[in-house]
Amino acid sequence: MNAIQKPTLTGQRFKTRKRDEKKVFDPTQFQETIVQGLNQTGSDLDAVAKFLDASGAKLDYRRYAETLFDILVAGGMLAPGGTLSDDLTRTEFCLFTAQEDLETMQAYAQVFNKLIRRYKYLEKGFEEEIKKLLLFLKGFTESERNKLAMLTGILLANGNISASILNSLYNENLVKEGVSAAFAVKLFKSWIHEKDINSVAGSLRKVGMDNRLLELFPANKRSCEHFSKYFTDAGLKELSDFARNQQAIGSRKELQKDLQEQMERGDPFKDVSPKEEMKKNNISEQTMIGIVWTSVMSYVEWNKKEELVTEQAIKHLKQYSPLLKAFTSQGASEILLLVKMQEYCYDNIHFMNSFQKIVVLLYKADVLSEEAILKWYTEAHVAKGRSVFLEQMKKFVEWLKNAEEGEHGLHLTLVR
Repeated sequence: MNAIQKPTLTGQRFKTRKRDEKKVFDPTQFQETIVQGLNQTGSDLDAVAKFLDASGAKLDYRRYAETLFDILVAGGMLAPGGTLSDDLTRTEFCLFTAQEDLETMQAYAQVFNKLIRRYKYLEKGFEEEIKKLLLFLKGFTESERNKLAMLTGILLANGNISASILNSLYNENLVKEGVSAAFAVKLFKSWIHEKDINSVAGSLRKVGMDNRLLELFPANKRSCEHFSKYFTDAGLKELSDFARNQQAIGSRKELQKDLQEQMERGDPFKDVSPKEEMKKNNISEQTMIGIVWTSVMSYVEWNKKEELVTEQAIKHLKQYSPLLKAFTSQGASEILLLVKMQEYCYDNIHFMNSFQKIVVLLYKADVLSEEAILKWYTEAHVAKGRSVFLEQMKKFVEWLKNAEEGEHGLHLTLVR
């Protein structure tokens, strides 16, 4: 009987697969292939786009993205600072040697757009490239900067890159030498030409840069006036107006925060100088009274019971009536305060029955005049809760009219 042969384990040595071998970073051959292809396609940008599309299947775009973008923009690999590196492998057919006009830059934007749509993984590398190029601006000629600015504006307008790349323009040296502001003029012009100011505003807000435009200038020139003059003179009044508006919003938020902090500390408001506050923040009394009302009302945690909230509001507003009075020296400010009160009582449902009592309190505290109340009642009120609030105010308005004519048939206590 033959012995049963025991199974044996035999192994085979596998060669390391090519993809597992660590490749050495050597862009030379890649660079030569791209440069050669661009030299052949020349200034025909449709042919360039087709060449780049086809080459992506054979060349390692993922690995050599920076090299690829350097060549397309500058004609060769860039050394730190923005100069072309010493090697002689370069092409004359690139963004920097193209014609300096919007139409040519739009055609180049299409080349980049097609390339990135075809090879989605290049998206991040492209944004990094633009950030780098912006930091290298001092190393480029004025014409090269202008082309890059126009291209960047077009790419931003079409959503090909994020507005976060603009962070590079806040580089201290670029700002100090005026490079950032000059570049921004060309960039925003092409952006607005391609889309509009709303596109600029939306993109800047998205990345939290809507309040940072003044930082394009050095600290000694970082004012709304300087920004406005510089960009208006350059034909960008829309951008000047947007920046001014953003600064005003920022000032209002800051002012509201300061007021609320003063309230929390229990600081007296006797020392508040309305004129100084308005001059310092460059805002009107009407804007100021809106901020004061919002600050006063948002400082308190209100009772949710309707019958208790009126009492709480009267007590609270009595305390802050001198502050409200300080910013209602004009009839327009009183009307605006009444409208703000109307909107507040409508938006906060448990205040619906408090409106008339608050008006009476502020009338007695000399914050609101009878002229302002009558004007609000007859023509200046808004739609929110109109019928409810006009009905509430009916008796008090009658009393005011009678008081005006010297007939005091209805005493104020009736309308408390």
